[in-house]
Amino acid sequence: MSMREKLHTGELYLPDDEEIMKEQLQKLDRLYDFNQIRPTELDKRARMLKEMFAEIGENCYIEPPLHANFGGAHVHFGKNVYANFGLTLVDDTHIYVGDYTMLGPNVVIATAGHPILPELREKAYQYNMPVRIGRNCWIGAGAILLPGVTIGDNVVVGAGSVVTKDLPSGVVAVGNPCRVLREVNEHDREYYFKDRKIDYENLPR
Repeated sequence: MSMREKLHTGELYLPDDEEIMKEQLQKLDRLYDFNQIRPTELDKRARMLKEMFAEIGENCYIEPPLHANFGGAHVHFGKNVYANFGLTLVDDTHIYVGDYTMLGPNVVIATAGHPILPELREKAYQYNMPVRIGRNCWIGAGAILLPGVTIGDNVVVGAGSVVTKDLPSGVVAVGNPCRVLREVNEHDREYYFKDRKIDYENLPR
């Protein structure tokens, strides 16, 4: 099995392999071009994302600068995904993001890890584990998602949280390491922020 093939198996490999580096640098050139697009050139941005990403649904929007190890080549976005400034995708293997999910500023989604054993790390060995984010999630500003985690649907991850383990659907989770704080509940149907009530009759449409 080649080093390139080991990107997606979870096995240890050497990321400075010639075949991997050649492909990666080509992807990073395209990412560089994406980050230079003017804010008014929205159609151009959308076209480039369709070219760069493994999959990207309709009506997705990513605020540059975008950082991605493989330029999004291993990233799968559903429809209506929004990512704020400074998203970092360590996409050495696959990252899946469900429909209607929002990613706050400076979120990091990392699939790559390195052995704890110093002798292996000294030689730059690496392994990759996919990350999965469900539908209609909100990942708060500065949150970090570590390799191999799965987040269910309708989850809110608090700003600055470090997600080290899977999170079930329908919860609010916060902290370092990130833990479930509570379930999404009836209170959330009445209030959107502290004592601010949701005025359903006058919601903009």
